[in-house]
Amino acid sequence: MTEKLRVQNNAHPVTRILVISDAAPHRNGVGAYYADLIDELSPYVERAELVSPEVIGDKWQGGWMLPLPGDATQKFCLPNGFELSRKIRSFKPTVVVIPTPGLYGLMGAMVARRYGIKVIVGFHTWFEKLASLYWSRVQGGITRTYLDVVNKSLFRLADQVLANSDEMVGIARRMGAEKVDLMGTPLGQSLINTPVRKVPKKIQSVLFVGRLAAEKNLEAVIEAARACPDMTFNIAGDGPERKAIEQLARGVANVNLLGWVGREQIVGLIDQHDALVLPSKVESFGTVAMEAMVRERLVFVSAACGICAWPELRKGLVVVEEHSSLGAELARYKALSEFEIHSSCFTARKVALQHIRWNRELWLSCTQREGSDNQRSPVYRSLIHKTIRG
Repeated sequence: MTEKLRVQNNAHPVTRILVISDAAPHRNGVGAYYADLIDELSPYVERAELVSPEVIGDKWQGGWMLPLPGDATQKFCLPNGFELSRKIRSFKPTVVVIPTPGLYGLMGAMVARRYGIKVIVGFHTWFEKLASLYWSRVQGGITRTYLDVVNKSLFRLADQVLANSDEMVGIARRMGAEKVDLMGTPLGQSLINTPVRKVPKKIQSVLFVGRLAAEKNLEAVIEAARACPDMTFNIAGDGPERKAIEQLARGVANVNLLGWVGREQIVGLIDQHDALVLPSKVESFGTVAMEAMVRERLVFVSAACGICAWPELRKGLVVVEEHSSLGAELARYKALSEFEIHSSCFTARKVALQHIRWNRELWLSCTQREGSDNQRSPVYRSLIHKTIRG
């Protein structure tokens, strides 16, 4: 595994962090990451704030909105460049964090460089893996070309890139990122600090939380429900595969579809269940798995989830390998004693909290490093052209 960056646990009251993201808070994994990160860093810095599209009620706000191909629940947002530039000037950040390869992210990085502000790029998702699940061959080719150009452009603009797995660190380096380090995952303070309800004694209720999307492999949840008829399976979320999942779940008496669940309900929802499952085919990390670990629940994840690549976090997970099945692992853990289940849940919370503390210290360290070099050649207008030509 990539060596972790050494960090110091110090507060930095003069730091002003502005995150500029194309992902609305808590609408997907990246949106949740930076909402939680700001929540976690705010007590240690002068100010931390997020600029992104928002979903108020059922309406997206934050610029022109275009539907995202393959997923009507997500939007491609075109920001107002003048407003974004004005926001950066008025906020006066000491560091700008860019977590997404959309127009919010690209425009934010270019403006930050123009003003000599340090730029950190968060590299979370390698969309190459998702292209075949969502787009046709032509659509996938166009999308991959766009993302390749924008990611390389962001890496040119960045003073530092933080990636969420060894694989992503390697990809960023191959794409030209010069300074790449490994980052962890934060969680919201309410989820950490709310007292944990009683630890499960046995598995009776199972929860899935997330987007109902092809890469989440919800078919495995339905199959597990059929294999374990004495357990209740609740699926919380919305997404492009909702109708297909409703069809699959029809006639399976122990499966319930809860629909979209607000962020404020997540803690209570996890606490109401004995286990959480994440059987994804593609998953950069799997934040919801760590959320359930902190709540001292049994957590079952596929080997494809990026969280499995962290040796210390893996100690608190039940990893469903390719030769096994989710239903088989649930049945195996149902046979464990109350003491064995309690021990597994205690370990899960312990290792998750250690990871969260390390990641907080990492971000505080990175946001304090020497800022952007104002003498660096401005490449704003020619950047994308240069990227295409290599």
